[in-house]
Amino acid sequence: MNVICIEEKAFYTLLDRMFKYVQSQMEMDTPDKWIGKKEAMQLLRIKSSTTLQKLRDEGKIRFAQPERKHIVYDRDSINDYLEAHAREPFDTN
Repeated sequence: MNVICIEEKAFYTLLDRMFKYVQSQMEMDTPDKWIGKKEAMQLLRIKSSTTLQKLRDEGKIRFAQPERKHIVYDRDSINDYLEAHAREPFDTN
């Protein structure tokens, strides 16, 4: 077994760098709240943009329109929509 000795200051510097690295990696893994049309369709597992527009028009999913032809969708509302329509498995006992 090898033992590595380092100065206390160097040890705490190393720990500080590791904490910053881990925190930056966690921030990168956080998905965006607002997603584009393509990603919204992938989450909903639909192929038709007309179906996406219908869900938007009926108020079933939230969206924002920061510019005239630019629409983004709320990832949380899509997940809520899917959860609301999820079916529990039948009891097999």
